[in-house]
Amino acid sequence: MGKYEIIATAAFGLESVVADEIKALGYENVTVENGRVTFTGNEEAICKCNLWLRCADRVYLKMGRFRATTFEQLFQQTKALPWADIIPEDGEFPVADAKSVNSKLFSLSDIQAISKKAVVESMKGTYSKEWFAETGAKYPIHVSILKDMVTVSIDTSGAGLHKRGYREGFGDAPIKETLAAGLIIISKWKSDIALIDPFCGSGTIPIEAAMIGANIAPGLSRSFVSEKWDMIPDGMWKRVKKEAYEAIDHDAQMSIEGYDIDGRLIKSAMQNAENAGVDEHIHFQARPVQELSSSKKYGKIICNPPYGERMSERESVLRLYEDMGKAFAKLDTWSYYVITSSEDFERSFGKKSSKNRKLYNGRIKCYYYQYFGPRPPRKPKDQLETEIE
Repeated sequence: MGKYEIIATAAFGLESVVADEIKALGYENVTVENGRVTFTGNEEAICKCNLWLRCADRVYLKMGRFRATTFEQLFQQTKALPWADIIPEDGEFPVADAKSVNSKLFSLSDIQAISKKAVVESMKGTYSKEWFAETGAKYPIHVSILKDMVTVSIDTSGAGLHKRGYREGFGDAPIKETLAAGLIIISKWKSDIALIDPFCGSGTIPIEAAMIGANIAPGLSRSFVSEKWDMIPDGMWKRVKKEAYEAIDHDAQMSIEGYDIDGRLIKSAMQNAENAGVDEHIHFQARPVQELSSSKKYGKIICNPPYGERMSERESVLRLYEDMGKAFAKLDTWSYYVITSSEDFERSFGKKSSKNRKLYNGRIKCYYYQYFGPRPPRKPKDQLETEIE
């Protein structure tokens, strides 16, 4: 098998979470940068990372990195990359995406056109052809330029990894599945801890938690563009998916609850949970946050409440945060985790967070306010021994 540089892109603030996921899959030489994690892996790594990474946006095969300040440099150095090692003679290879930040080359359409021409010229030399029909599998090329440093890669995912395949209904302000999974992982929630999302909308946070608790690979219900690639050995995708199915914990026991004031969203959440195969693990109910209650102890609240981005909504949202503070305080052994773009959240909520972390929900800069509750008492030694037996 080959050895490749692979890039997993991530929302700002989630890079270290993605790096930990990659290491947990067994891959090394992991380098964390803004918005991306680079590591070394083989063809199996492409399959496993697409299937298992919960917080990455996409997985790319890195073709090369070089400095270019003129279009001639971009053309020559892109042409010099080993395209025919990856793309077969009948492959479809659009330059699907280009980005440029603080660089002398800034016209995205020109970057795409010149990069495409360079790949064609490279392929001509290898395959001794003047024209390519591009009727085969798709190899979407991505060109990213930051401060004149060009990174050229091929997208192995296709649709973004947040598209798990279970979500039919969307709330007014949905949270991406990848970010929802990140919030849960950062909170250190485990399946034996009660979890409530009092603003669950279409159910993304509870569903992602249930998938984590049951060890369901997030990519099991979807397809990836690299499934049709010649470079991936026959049967590898099938084997990796089979292993993922066998890894599901069908006996997992969880207490996950999702509430929302909008009954229509609750219906959507229930359908999404069923699509994801985790409906038996989640109790959904139409209920306002003011009525929050639980008989369980030492649980976690993880939520994405309204932000009040529009001025007309700001006052009502700050009142909502006050209500949250009062309602959450009743669960005095619980920990709370709240993502919002509001810098006035702590003041309205009535309590300073134990810790906060800057994250992005799409293009919106947010803060993940974390309130750590008391530690649960240790179980007696004889009870632990009984559970181990």
